Amino acid sequence: MNFWDFFWLLLWGFYFVAYIYVLILIILDLFRDHTLNGWFKAVWIVFLVFVPFLTALVYVIARGRGMAARLRSRHGVVAESDDYQPKASSDPTGDIARAKELLDAGAISSGEFEALKSKALGNQYFGA
Repeated sequence: MNFWDFFWLLLWGFYFVAYIYVLILIILDLFRDHTLNGWFKAVWIVFLVFVPFLTALVYVIARGRGMAARLRSRHGVVAESDDYQPKASSDPTGDIARAKELLDAGAISSGEFEALKSKALGNQYFGA
């Protein structure tokens, strides 16, 4: 067995393992989807057995977004919003005064004071 035979064996082995992984993900997704009728689940499984590559490709294209949503909801992940901005305190002067009292009493460090002051003013980055 020369180098190229070994290389192709590794490449096809990788493709096979990746394909099996995709099949397992599809089957798990089918059984986790409570909105899909049992007959449709059976049809998907039958097609996965008889025309596996094409069926897997069609499933991922047709139901990929739903797969991702079900996975996120299963793990409790909430989609992040790009427009999040920290809000300024309703009483920034009072918050800064309380933070200054804590700093003077030695309860917090100057870095913590700057962070509290920045938070009270609604700055996105500390020290801004």
